[in-house]
Amino acid sequence: MKFTLNLLFALLFLNVSFGQYVPVPAPAQSEPILITGATVHLGTGEVMENADVAFAEGKITAVMPAGSRQFPNHRVINASGKHVYPGFIATNTTLGLQEIGAVRATNDNRELGEFNSNIRSLIAYNTDSEITPTVRSMGVLMAEVVPQGGRISGSSSVVQLDAWNWEDAAYKTDFAIHLNWPASSSYNWRQRRMVRNERYAEQLREVESFFDQAQAYSQTPNHERVNLKFEAMRGLFDGSKKLFVHANSVQAIQEAVLFAERYNLVPTIVGGRDAWMITDFLNEHKVPVILDSTQRTPAREDEAIDQPFREPALLHEAGVLFCQSHEGFWQYRNLAFQAGQAVAYGLPYEAAVKSLTLDAAKILGIDDSCGSIEVGKDATLFISEGDALDMRTNKLTHAFIQGREINLDNKQEMLYRRFQKKYRQR
Repeated sequence: MKFTLNLLFALLFLNVSFGQYVPVPAPAQSEPILITGATVHLGTGEVMENADVAFAEGKITAVMPAGSRQFPNHRVINASGKHVYPGFIATNTTLGLQEIGAVRATNDNRELGEFNSNIRSLIAYNTDSEITPTVRSMGVLMAEVVPQGGRISGSSSVVQLDAWNWEDAAYKTDFAIHLNWPASSSYNWRQRRMVRNERYAEQLREVESFFDQAQAYSQTPNHERVNLKFEAMRGLFDGSKKLFVHANSVQAIQEAVLFAERYNLVPTIVGGRDAWMITDFLNEHKVPVILDSTQRTPAREDEAIDQPFREPALLHEAGVLFCQSHEGFWQYRNLAFQAGQAVAYGLPYEAAVKSLTLDAAKILGIDDSCGSIEVGKDATLFISEGDALDMRTNKLTHAFIQGREINLDNKQEMLYRRFQKKYRQR
């Protein structure tokens, strides 16, 4: 019996080992590197033609016109005719928390209960996900991993997408608490119409009560009995954590902002479907927005069919700090192309790049070390043969995370090569 069980486990291990395709994480940068002759999109809203970018020990050491100075002992990458971008940042994603949406055993993105402020998405992050390399090959090199469900889902963390384990992947840990604001109405699929939420006022009181208790708890330094949920909220009231509120309608956004101000908090709105309608309000209260996927149909019957596509341009014109996100996890391989679509609907090209890089970094609070190609920041960047926001021309040739050159291969590429050979044999 024991022999049979051992044999079964061995066969299972072999099946998993040979069935999985995840490239080995790259070692630390061992030699200084110079990328020369490229068009460099700095991520700051500016672009440099025919420029040099040098980095050593994981940090950018020079950004200047090509040929301005010599770089002895550097490995040289000739990027003439190519484009260099800061690594794109995926915000509000479950990448690494889900593998196959329809298979419950592969999903570790939510917990039971309503108020789960103590839940940490980081410790559930799976560095062996086969989806991560596919997203990485499209220029997404960092991600904000977000828990789901409940009224308060838990805390999110920022990870870099090339690591052996979640400890190595962690870039900024447990920095934001996620609150799902109650909806006053929702669409009833059976009745095929919007239905009023009869528990809306009660749900608001529950949120208010939880925050009041958490604030009172945080004002007492020592407790005989530790409350993990309130301990996790302590950072909101001492300024070490951010409050991210998931809200879409005008009513929900305004209520959430005014609610947060009662606790001296400036929230970040996640979703922000109607944010373009209240840009003056958002600017007045200095509220940034993580814009959800714009590749969708309009929310209302009387809205223009291209309204979602124009939302990034409208926020940019109004001066609202925003970044673009997508939906789910594997969908983030198309994040850059969504930004490219926004360019076609009025968003300036470099502003679109900025919405995936520096502006995302600012909202996440990591802009001092990444998000743009500037001296002293992490060498997290990539080289593309063409326009990275255009699905027809974006093809990465090199990518670096903190100076480490990562493997851009993935399971989809492997299967493409495999079956390409199969049909050539016929």
